[in-house]
Amino acid sequence: MNAMAKDGLPRGAVPSAFDTEARWYDKLVGANPGYHEHLRLSARRLGLPPDGTGLRLLDAGCGTGASTAALVSAAPGAEVTAFDASGEMLAQARAKDWPEGVTFVHTPVEDLDGISGPFDAILAAYLLRNLTEPTRQLRRLRGLLRPGGRIAVHEYSVHDSRRARWVWNAVCAGVIIPLGKVTTGDATLYRHLRRSVLEFDGIAALAGRLADAGFTDVRTASMPGWQNGIVHTVLGTNPQEHP
Repeated sequence: MNAMAKDGLPRGAVPSAFDTEARWYDKLVGANPGYHEHLRLSARRLGLPPDGTGLRLLDAGCGTGASTAALVSAAPGAEVTAFDASGEMLAQARAKDWPEGVTFVHTPVEDLDGISGPFDAILAAYLLRNLTEPTRQLRRLRGLLRPGGRIAVHEYSVHDSRRARWVWNAVCAGVIIPLGKVTTGDATLYRHLRRSVLEFDGIAALAGRLADAGFTDVRTASMPGWQNGIVHTVLGTNPQEHP
């Protein structure tokens, strides 16, 4: 998608759109029942030890830090590196109180400037859908994992379920887009959210992307509540030896 679509954005324009909306982002996602708990659930599904001392974790596409907080909660004491392509979203994240060992880096996943592995685990929340080459970037993320390390992709996926598509469309039309418009004065990003989710992989295809990127033991699980079948965790393991 290279040109502006009726209900979407060119993928290259997404970081700047998030820059514009960053000051409203926490307020809007806070109105989403389960948003933070679902991120914590995906982080817990990584199977990290409750004492994270000595672990190195990567938050890929951290936004304003909700996914970073989920990793901190899942493995207290771990060293967490979080990065995002939006400088304004990172500014919101950095302004929050964090334990020692949490670091934020401004870089897109296509560059990964300032990011060096190996990491024990990666959480990538709401990231892949906005990338032009998601499988290629998954391979790059896998290269940052230690052998045996795991990734949790936390993402919308509704393509495989008629019910999920119906619910998603209804919630976007009745809640997300109007709330975004009232709160920020511009619904462009929220129309993009609706369209990008509808156009993104089904859950089987998303799991296949991880396998194509070299991850093994790929598993999927959805969320409880109204987002069941809409938001998922896709887990994968970096093989002990790279193929």
